Amino acid sequence: MSTRLSRRDLALAALAAKAAAGATIDRKYTGALDGFEEKLDTDSFDPLVYVRKRYEQMPLKLAFKASNKKQAEIWQKKLKEKLFELVGPWPAQRDLLKPVTLEIKDFATYKREKFVIETRPGLALLGYLLTPKFAKAPYSPMICLPGHGRGVDDIVGIDDKGQDRTNKAGYQHDFALQAVEKGLAAVAVEQLAFGCRREPKAKRGNLGNSSCQPISGSALLMGESMISWRAFDVSRVCDWIETRTELNAKRIGCMGISGGGTATLFSAALEPRISLAFVSGYLNTFKESIFSLSHCIDNYVPGILQWAEMYDVAGLIAPRPLFIESGDKDNIFPIDASRESYEKTKRVYQVFGVPDNCQQEVFSGEHSFYGVKGLDFAARHLLRA
Repeated sequence: MSTRLSRRDLALAALAAKAAAGATIDRKYTGALDGFEEKLDTDSFDPLVYVRKRYEQMPLKLAFKASNKKQAEIWQKKLKEKLFELVGPWPAQRDLLKPVTLEIKDFATYKREKFVIETRPGLALLGYLLTPKFAKAPYSPMICLPGHGRGVDDIVGIDDKGQDRTNKAGYQHDFALQAVEKGLAAVAVEQLAFGCRREPKAKRGNLGNSSCQPISGSALLMGESMISWRAFDVSRVCDWIETRTELNAKRIGCMGISGGGTATLFSAALEPRISLAFVSGYLNTFKESIFSLSHCIDNYVPGILQWAEMYDVAGLIAPRPLFIESGDKDNIFPIDASRESYEKTKRVYQVFGVPDNCQQEVFSGEHSFYGVKGLDFAARHLLRA
């Protein structure tokens, strides 16, 4: 008498046979090389492995090699000229700023003025000037540059409903307000492609959407870059500061987190009126961060690795004070590379004879603003008699 097998019995028998033969059950398909790995050098199909090998061939023709102050100054001049060439030149003519004050609000310990200036013909910038009531004018101004997110509102104590808040929320922790608490005047700037300076498609999404992708791409197509455009905005803010009698234009600081740290580093490298820079959550190496990880297009400078690494750009700030802070769990700016970049930047300051003007704080945390030692460092240098 024969035994009839059900479809379920047949399926189970087939799976058992595959397992007995060493076959993988329900293996996830990963691509056309599946099953051929032992016959190939799979690294040769990995573009990141390829570009990291290419990095080792980059000449870094203007890497810092000076051994004395005179050589360092000559190096700075050459690299600064090349950097302008790479990021794109600034406009030769500076038109009228056409400043407009939109609103003034009083708070218990500070006053907040919302203003607008024109940085280029047809291109407007919004900012907030926060001045401490417990200090006396002229105030030392700190230009404050937000990173990716809601824009400038998120560093001056304004929540996502447009209301004033008292808790320092978010990864940026209202660092412009923290600067005011140290006795500085904060000039908080809406960076191009953030907040109110976005194109309509981005504005139809949430408040955190940026216009970095289309606008940075447009700049690159014209032989320029978002880095240059944002740094020129900072330079124009310096022009505006010089028109305000309550601000000390001889003591201008600049600080920012993440994308604001990028803009701070390059702005201070290119604009000599910036007396101090405080870079949070950015200084690293191109190799380990911008080169190897997925970043916003606004971070890229075509051809820069032919000439310099990120720490060389930072070296253009010397001998002016520079503070770096880095989270030891930052997953987009790896901490080992941040430490390496700081040490190589510090060498420039040592050649200039002012090693204490370059300092770093590594804190326990992720990608966020910290400010514990950095704000004290900034206040100490900008407020000194």
